[in-house]
Amino acid sequence: MAADIDEQPAAFARLLTTEHAGAIAQVAAAIAEHGPRHVVFTARGTSDHAALYGAYLTEIRLGLPAGLASPSSVTAYGARPDLSAALVVGVSQSGGSPDLTEVLRAARDSGALTLAVTNAPDSPLADVAELSVDIAAGHERAVAATKTYTAELLALLMLVEGIRAGDGALPADERAALDLLPELAARTLADETPAQLAPRYRFAAQLVTTGRGYAYPTAREAALKLMETSYLPALAFSGADLLHGPLAMTDPDVPVLAVVGSGPGGRAMGEVLPRLGERRAEVVVVGSADVPATTRIAVPEVDERYAPLLDILPLQRLALALALARGEDPDAPRGLRKVTATM
Repeated sequence: MAADIDEQPAAFARLLTTEHAGAIAQVAAAIAEHGPRHVVFTARGTSDHAALYGAYLTEIRLGLPAGLASPSSVTAYGARPDLSAALVVGVSQSGGSPDLTEVLRAARDSGALTLAVTNAPDSPLADVAELSVDIAAGHERAVAATKTYTAELLALLMLVEGIRAGDGALPADERAALDLLPELAARTLADETPAQLAPRYRFAAQLVTTGRGYAYPTAREAALKLMETSYLPALAFSGADLLHGPLAMTDPDVPVLAVVGSGPGGRAMGEVLPRLGERRAEVVVVGSADVPATTRIAVPEVDERYAPLLDILPLQRLALALALARGEDPDAPRGLRKVTATM
């Protein structure tokens, strides 16, 4: 897992090469020409959080309604929704989940344009889709996904911005900003604060993660990483949902990881952090916003769209360090396999 985490700057650089960026641009141009009226994502596990990020991008940047499909409506109940005006996107590192493949097959049969975003371009998911994007993350050693997650985020970002441009090509200023990501990721990973925090939470019974807007998928992914590597019950809430009841569970014994950037989503957390303070919760803020917190893990300030690619990095490092501190093996979580086949 440590090696996979450290390879993320190189994975960003690889996806930004002419070869891979050009392939994504071609897919984006084809989608723009098709002109879908709405976008439906389907995914499981870590990829579900990447898909949620894609949904935010789609609605904010493209102005198209977007949502996440429920695969069981197709596989367990036999539903065949009319998706003829939709782009249906399957997001999966392995491309091997039968339920996701079935959703794309049913969507294509109904007339939808289908796209697979995967680290396995020869997978069943890619085979059934009309279009495919290779996230080019390379072999991932650990069961817990890290570099494939951030590669999915970057691929979806490049795809959406290419669709927005119309011809698939990223504007020069956008491309220049993306080219900085490998260096910024390396700088973020060099921060030792996550490893220093691990002993503090070694005996934690539960933990809460939270964020709003683009940061919410990061909060969900962080919670999953903590659960699957340290077996620590971690509950993820949007900042808004946290105030609608779950805030009551926070107290000095329940650490809170808050993902807070300097954009609109981070500013929307302005009413959440004081309420956590009233509960005397121990709050660790991850992100570029300089706000009061028990501990702050600073992340380079970037456009809020790019922040999820950096904010998750120290949280991956924390999950790794915490698992080791608790005497667990983060490379092979108990009961889990790299490819999970569900229907």
